[in-house]
Amino acid sequence: MHILFLLIYTFFSAFANSENFSNYEKYKKTQINIKIKEVSKKTLNYPWGMTFIDNENLLITEKNGRLLRVNVNSGNIDEISHNIPSIRYSDKSIAYQQGGLLDVFAHSDGYVYFTYSHDFKEKMIDGKPSKASSTAIARGKLKNKQITDFVNLLVAKPKLYKNKHWGSRIAIKDDFLYASFGERDEGMIAQNPQKHPGSIVRIKTDGSVPKDNPAFKGFEEWLPEIYQIGLRNPQGLCVSPHDGKVYFSQHGPMGGDNIGKVKFAGNFGWKDIAWGGTEYSGRKIGSTPFKDSYDKNVITWVPSMAIGNIAFYKGEIFPEWNGDLLISATKAQMLARLDFENNRIVEEEIIIKDEVNIGRIRDFEIDTKGNIFLITDDEESSLWMIYRD
Repeated sequence: MHILFLLIYTFFSAFANSENFSNYEKYKKTQINIKIKEVSKKTLNYPWGMTFIDNENLLITEKNGRLLRVNVNSGNIDEISHNIPSIRYSDKSIAYQQGGLLDVFAHSDGYVYFTYSHDFKEKMIDGKPSKASSTAIARGKLKNKQITDFVNLLVAKPKLYKNKHWGSRIAIKDDFLYASFGERDEGMIAQNPQKHPGSIVRIKTDGSVPKDNPAFKGFEEWLPEIYQIGLRNPQGLCVSPHDGKVYFSQHGPMGGDNIGKVKFAGNFGWKDIAWGGTEYSGRKIGSTPFKDSYDKNVITWVPSMAIGNIAFYKGEIFPEWNGDLLISATKAQMLARLDFENNRIVEEEIIIKDEVNIGRIRDFEIDTKGNIFLITDDEESSLWMIYRD
C-alpha cells in the first residue's frame, strides 16, 4: 500500500514539475541604461488604450468616456468629442469597474477603431437598477477635434449584466480586424461558439465577415465572426513580424496568465482548464492545468502578473530589442521583454518594475523611433516615456 502511494505521489509530482511555468518574480533586471520621464503629469483619469495618429500625437481613451489627443513632445491635451455609447461610471466607482471606453487603434485606412462596453440604456430590470452591456467594435474618422462617421461594426451577443472580463484589444492584419472578447466572468460560456464572450473574433475592417472564418469552413454551429474560443480575459493583441501570426495575452485566474497564438477554429480550454491557475478561493479548476485537446500556450505564468497589452519591438532607440516581445502588467507594475530567437522565447528580463510614481501599467505604445510610452490604471495617471540618451 505504501509503495502504491509512493508511486502515485511520484507520478503526480513529476507531472506537476514538468509544467513549464514561468515566474516573473525571478526575472533579472535589464542592464541597459534606460531613462524615464513624465510627458504629461497626472492629467489622465483611468486611461485604458492608446494609439499613435502621427509621429507626435497619441489618442488615449479613458474608461469613463473621454477621448484625448496628447502631444508627446509638449504634453498638451485636446479632448476629442464623440458619441460612442459606452458605459459611464461615477468618479467614486470607476476604480472598481472594468468596462467603459477601452481600446483605440488608428489604422492607415484613415479610420480609428474602438472597442468599448456598449450600453443598452436599460435602467431597470425587475424593479432593480441594471446596466445591460456587451463588448463592441466600432470605427469613425478623426476630423479636427471630433470623431465623425461613427458606426458600430459588431456588438457581442448575448448582452450581459456583469462588468468584468471585457478583453477588448484590437489588432489589424491586412484588412482583417481581430479583437479579443473576454468571457465576462461567465466561465464555460467561453466553450460556446454560439456566443461571443470568451473568443477571438475576426471581421473585415468594414465590418463584413470573412468567408474563410470557421463558420463557413466546417464549423457551421459557430457564430460567423468567431475565429477562436476558450479564452478568459485577453487584454493584449498584436501581429508577429516573425511568423505573421496574431498573438494574444490573457489573464488567468489565481495564476495561469499566458500568451498564445490565434488559430483557426482553435480552443484555449477555459474554463475546463486554467493553465495552472485556481479560483481566488484556492479551489482547483479542472482536473489538470493543460490538455492535449486544447491549443498550447507560448508561455504561461504562475503566479499571475495581470498581463496587459503586448507588442513586438521595432526601433533605433533600443536596437538590441528589435523583434522581441514587450509585455505590460498591472498587478506586477511591470514592463518586461521576452527575447525571441528563431520564433522561440529564450530569455526574459524586466525593463521597469515598481518604479516610484508610475504604478499599474495599463497600456504602452512604441513610436517610429522606438521610444516607449506608458499609461497607468490610476485616477491621476501620467503619460510616461522610456527612452535613451
